[in-house]
Amino acid sequence: MSETASASPLQSFSAALAELVARGAGHVVSVQSHRARASGIAWRPGLIVTADEALGDEALDDKALGDEALAGDGKIAVTLPDGTTVPATIAGRDPTTDIALLRIARADLPPPPPAAAPAQPGALALVLGAQDGAPSVALGVVARAGGAWRSLRGGEIDARIELDAAPRRAAEGGLVLDAAGGALGMAVFGPRRRVLVIPGATIDRVAGMLAAHGRIARGYLGLALQPVPVEGGGAGIMVISVDPRGPGAAAGIFQGDVIVAWAGEKVRGVRALLRTLGPATIGEVVPLTLQRGGAPVALNITIGERPAA
Repeated sequence: MSETASASPLQSFSAALAELVARGAGHVVSVQSHRARASGIAWRPGLIVTADEALGDEALDDKALGDEALAGDGKIAVTLPDGTTVPATIAGRDPTTDIALLRIARADLPPPPPAAAPAQPGALALVLGAQDGAPSVALGVVARAGGAWRSLRGGEIDARIELDAAPRRAAEGGLVLDAAGGALGMAVFGPRRRVLVIPGATIDRVAGMLAAHGRIARGYLGLALQPVPVEGGGAGIMVISVDPRGPGAAAGIFQGDVIVAWAGEKVRGVRALLRTLGPATIGEVVPLTLQRGGAPVALNITIGERPAA
């Protein structure tokens, strides 16, 4: 083949991918906490979005579900695309959507351009992370694209996007690009290492609240709960303690009561109930059915706002 011969389709495809990576790399950083290595995305001047799960491994119990938490000893460093490493602080975190917001003393990182169209099954996607300041890349396809969904911890995610790709562990929190170089969102690992995308709309909504308030408001019942079987079969939720200043006490709920129905539906467990207590539920009045001393009791509870940790 002569030097003047045109490039093969494979060469053209390879060059196009390399160009996408080169363009996207300026928006992605390495994130190092005391135990983990991850990636992050420039979101606003001085602010980096990353995967909350990558910042620390502290367990969140039911009582703390939805509250922000500190990452280990709090020491986080960010390596920028130019190789500079700077300290970062946590501006806020939301375990329910796996989004954490970091603050750094650099305001010159540009955010990536958003995707012009929603993700479509079968479309190519690039997972672009960073490791020690250098790009980390995985090519895949959109395996699933659907509507809004709720995470296992109760977070509202604006679109369901799953990738068939195999990024490195350190790419979690990295940028997912479509074939045009637009940002679909942030890559996180779901169950069985399934690659999920937290879409840009969710990031903007949650990161905006974290930047303004440092936390995401969650619904609060003021009750400590425990699953129990109920007579005749089925599940119930026993109240094992009551915050005397909380919504449960105001509604007339007592220790030892067993919740058997919530908003007209049979309860399915403590975690399922707590997952429903998103930001939009604050102030909502919910009818409950209880068993108290073997007798049914019906009452209403007004969901409050969980106190700041």
